[in-house]
Amino acid sequence: MQIKSVLEVLAVVILALVPATASAQQLPNPYGAPVSLADAKKAAAAAIAEAQKNKWTIAVAVVDPNGTLIYYEKLDNTQIGSAKVAIEKAKSSAIFKRPTKAFEDALAAGGDGLRTLGLDGAVPLEGGFPIIMDGKIVGGIGVSGAKSSEDAVCAKAGADSLK
Repeated sequence: MQIKSVLEVLAVVILALVPATASAQQLPNPYGAPVSLADAKKAAAAAIAEAQKNKWTIAVAVVDPNGTLIYYEKLDNTQIGSAKVAIEKAKSSAIFKRPTKAFEDALAAGGDGLRTLGLDGAVPLEGGFPIIMDGKIVGGIGVSGAKSSEDAVCAKAGADSLK
């Protein structure tokens, strides 16, 4: 067997096993039409309001169900690296139908949870939530810039603002 074939088989096995790690935390909701720009701004505003109330500096991103960026905003003095992290958290939560904390928890558990490292696009940092409207996943919101647990508080406020 050639090395490329062995790697392909290994990749298929890993990808087949990874969903079992966090499947209990995947939302059953189907995907819906993409979140509108107006709703994306509303979710971001709720996340920013939560951050400002707590004096946290954050970046917030809202994506559609495919992970395409719909809206982004960064508060003054937020570290530059938080921009990309917020976008990646939003993408991860939308495409995998779960909060990014599910991946953080799986990785922290070790053992089979380490398979999460092989899952392309899975961000194991708290702070990303799917956006659900009318029972359908219409996008994701990601926040970065504060502690991950604080990012999650802001992202949840944003996601909840559209329920």
